[in-house]
Amino acid sequence: MSTMIDDDARTPVRDTHPRQVDYGYQTLTVRRAGLAGRWQMRSLIVSAVIIVATIAVSILALTLGDYPLTLSQVWAAILNDPDAGFARTVVVEWRLPRILAAILFGAALGTAGAAFQSLTRNPLASPDIIGFSTGSYTGALTVIILFGGGYLQVAGGALLGGLLTAAAVYLLAWQRGVQGFRLIIVGIAVSAMLTSFNTWLMLTANQEVALSAAVWGAGSLNGITWEQAVVGGVLVILLLIAASGLSPSLRQLELGDDAAKATGTRTEPVRLTVMLIAVALTAVVTAAAGPIAFVALAAPQIARRIARTPGVTLAPAACMGALILVAADVVAQHLLPTVLPVGVVTVVVGGTYLVWLIIREVRYRG
Repeated sequence: MSTMIDDDARTPVRDTHPRQVDYGYQTLTVRRAGLAGRWQMRSLIVSAVIIVATIAVSILALTLGDYPLTLSQVWAAILNDPDAGFARTVVVEWRLPRILAAILFGAALGTAGAAFQSLTRNPLASPDIIGFSTGSYTGALTVIILFGGGYLQVAGGALLGGLLTAAAVYLLAWQRGVQGFRLIIVGIAVSAMLTSFNTWLMLTANQEVALSAAVWGAGSLNGITWEQAVVGGVLVILLLIAASGLSPSLRQLELGDDAAKATGTRTEPVRLTVMLIAVALTAVVTAAAGPIAFVALAAPQIARRIARTPGVTLAPAACMGALILVAADVVAQHLLPTVLPVGVVTVVVGGTYLVWLIIREVRYRG
């Protein structure tokens, strides 16, 4: 609100119309009950389009399989129509929890990747590259092989493994603060060490347990139950809400620590909290589906290029992660000669993307 001087009366006149700030792109601002939020319009539109595409692919996935169904049969099964018959078992008990898990887990991985890439200001940073996914896998694998626990025990082991790995990487990379490139290099080294440890665990385990863990370790949505989908989904939603609350501070950190401190952002507490949330998101997914690689790496950058945002943003990355994982699962189940774990498809696609990204970064820096 600005103040102007009336030349005739020589009295101050207040301008009740706040001036519009030009951000260089069209924005949507919402003010309610003393709170205000601002979003880039293109980012909102892109997110909405991705959500629609995800729903369309999910509906297609409900109709495909050894027991093909029509859209009317799927709808009848979801509405618990008495005439649905066996279609209700196929849709509600077998296919629906898998698809819901793919959507929520993909959103979790996309958000985790966006958080790490925003913190480090480096497109190569993601939980699977800097070792946090490997740490979660190590914790889950230890519980499976040594204790034979259920889903909640495996989830606890994955979370503990991810947090311990994050703490180790954070402390080893600390040198008067954490610099993004150093964090990535330390994370890659820790990931290599943990991969060797995981191999040793597999070689010393019972053959049947080792084979089961190896299949699960490829990243698979096979066998997802309602318990895993609901418990994992609730945890993911709570963590996504927490991440969205830190999104403004995360954007300030992208400007650099000095600029962020000048705006009142507590850089290290915010950085540590965001890392913990991202690690927890990765651990929840790993506990249920194993380490699904490259979704966290690719989703934020693809969303950024489509939305044309100045930096990595959480909402489009989450939506893109959900679409990538649902689409990859459809490909792995129905479009290949042999049914494969979804992690195999994401590794092939994501590995190709990683090679392109590295070449692009080398050319850019050169």
